[in-house]
Amino acid sequence: MMVLRSVLAVALTLATSLPAAAEKLSLAEISRYLNDLQTAQGAFTQINDDGTIDTGTIYIKRPGRVRFEYAPPNPALVLAGAGSVAVFDAQSNTGPDVYPLNQTPLSIILARDVDLTRARMVVGHDSDGTTTTVTAQDPDNPEYGNIQLVFTANPTELRQWRINDGAGGTTTVVLGEMTIGGAISNRQFDIQREAESRGGR
Repeated sequence: MMVLRSVLAVALTLATSLPAAAEKLSLAEISRYLNDLQTAQGAFTQINDDGTIDTGTIYIKRPGRVRFEYAPPNPALVLAGAGSVAVFDAQSNTGPDVYPLNQTPLSIILARDVDLTRARMVVGHDSDGTTTTVTAQDPDNPEYGNIQLVFTANPTELRQWRINDGAGGTTTVVLGEMTIGGAISNRQFDIQREAESRGGR
């Protein structure tokens, strides 16, 4: 679970310079933005629970698919697709660790229809005058943890997210410059294909 905790936080954070001031974004606007975000790819920086830092490339294809390729010396690869999250470790010969996507906070923003106005989903909605932070969880399974999403406005953009998992760990992800839109092959998110390409590892 330590590897999963470090990895699941990775995803949709655009780390460019922040605007000077912006009004608080509504939950409806944030839901619209996430639903409109179909594909994206670019660099990410991940701050792990133990203070270590990883970098890599992320590929997003909503709904339900994301790929995290970590830069050396981290050998990990994480795929979400077909309702599962798989963590590949180059040092393991037993195959990937696989978990249900719907048991992770990532499922909230990778859902086919994101609706943050749903009852009990949002447990925090704040603004510091520059950014809007939304804390969301599965209202039926709060024990899975929560995800804190940080947005800027004009235009609405997701800049950072932090996952607080059910075991008490916290991981922060910041995305670099992202390419929004464009085609990304479904093969990028095929867990079985990736396992077979690694010789069944």
